[in-house]
Amino acid sequence: MKRPIVIKIGGSTLGSHDTTLEDLVTLQKRHVSLVVVHGGGNRVTEWLKRHGLGTSFIDGVRVTDENSLEMVAAVLGGLVNTELVADINALGGAAMGMTGVDGNLLECRITNPAIGYAGNITKVNPAGIEIMLEAGFIPVIAPPGAKAPDEPAGVSYININADEIAGKLAETLDAESLIFLTDVAGILDKDGKLLEQLSSAEVKALMTSGVISKGMIPKSESAILALAKVSSAKIIDGRGAHALLWAIEGKSGGTVITA
Repeated sequence: MKRPIVIKIGGSTLGSHDTTLEDLVTLQKRHVSLVVVHGGGNRVTEWLKRHGLGTSFIDGVRVTDENSLEMVAAVLGGLVNTELVADINALGGAAMGMTGVDGNLLECRITNPAIGYAGNITKVNPAGIEIMLEAGFIPVIAPPGAKAPDEPAGVSYININADEIAGKLAETLDAESLIFLTDVAGILDKDGKLLEQLSSAEVKALMTSGVISKGMIPKSESAILALAKVSSAKIIDGRGAHALLWAIEGKSGGTVITA
């Protein structure tokens, strides 16, 4: 199987009328193998608010009670995933959607009770994705994930940060590259200047010092994780015209992280 490019579409850029979906279709027509992972945390927060429910985060991960967990499954696995797949197909692409529960794709465990029913991936079962890729589709993957066999949590599934999903899939699939699309220029230093090239060690130091914070933490951690198999990971601003296409062609800015 051709090595895929794993692309994480940030929830903060969804619906901003960028060209990401057009770029995906262009790349697919060039016979580039693609796996797309998406978030949509802003949509989840919006729907929780509609129901009079608040939300909070710890190190960029949503604190997930039972109400939040149901909303993650409904909004990300249902609404957002369906919209993305429909839009890709309408543009002439061929996409299929799934969550980390389908085919037991992601086995997950709760590792920090402080964040409730949110956890980490312990195993990836990639057969479903591999079948889609072989058939010529773009798999479009959403949280949540399945419970690991020995996970005692009294729920049917577990919320997983989409950045972690992208990193674990890139590692498992031996991806050609990993690209995070977000709504900032990349990793910034303490003065707000873009850091164009970083090693894993430098990224870890920036996290330790607090320069990398909030939602950039799971992206950075997942990039480092993927570098066990992937030569580099990129964090770029997905709002610019054809940012994804340019990143794959080596023309864009952002931050490149290497081992």
